[in-house]
Amino acid sequence: MNSILYDLVFVYGVLIAVGLFLGMLTLLEVGRRVGIRRIERDPEGLHAGAIEGSVLALLGLLLAFTISGAGGRLDARRQLIIEETNAIGTAYLLLDMLPSAAQPALRENFRRYLDTRIEVYRKLPDIAVAKEALSKANNLKMEIWQQAVAAVRAADAPPPAAFLLLPALNAMIDITTTRTLAMHMHPPAIIFFMLFALALISALLTGYSMAVGKMRSWLYRLCFAFIIAVSIYVILDMEFPRAGFIQVDAFDQALVKLRETMK
Repeated sequence: MNSILYDLVFVYGVLIAVGLFLGMLTLLEVGRRVGIRRIERDPEGLHAGAIEGSVLALLGLLLAFTISGAGGRLDARRQLIIEETNAIGTAYLLLDMLPSAAQPALRENFRRYLDTRIEVYRKLPDIAVAKEALSKANNLKMEIWQQAVAAVRAADAPPPAAFLLLPALNAMIDITTTRTLAMHMHPPAIIFFMLFALALISALLTGYSMAVGKMRSWLYRLCFAFIIAVSIYVILDMEFPRAGFIQVDAFDQALVKLRETMK
């Protein structure tokens, strides 16, 4: 379920927000017509204020928590880019400790590996192509590890090389796993469904309570539906960056600049 939701929201976030906006407008009108029929049958029986207020309060609380969580996860993903840049840069510098004969092949694989890591995130939101690039990066990092292990075991390798280089390579490998998992670290799917359901139910109840007015307030309706739909879109955009207006390209430049130093 989470994988399906991830692909759906990542690619179609704008369409989902537009659909929510139109759905809320529709339910506002439906609620108003239901309220009008109720008034015709029982002029004193229209009481939606308390229920409407409770639902809107719950919607506001859920929006606040999800926006806060999405912002925190976005910052964490940015921090992981910095950590990966530092890990790769440190491991690359430690190659100087290896025998001269072992360095050229490892440095070339490092350059290829970093190129592939950059490609993984540049290909998004094309998830299939990004996964293919990620698979290439995983193969390269294992090749780098095997070459490094063989190099530190060489007779002419200085003893500190194994104690310094291998932990640095391990950190470089671990951070790629952390970043990949962080892409899929989101609230449970039920939270998103609750947001959509509460937004639609609140629109229905709000329309019902508006039945007491003789004229339709289109400004109120449009503003209400627009604010809720945009708020939920911002949450989706922060949860699934690189597909919408919120990007982390500025942080990706750290990897690009590191690659430029690997001549």
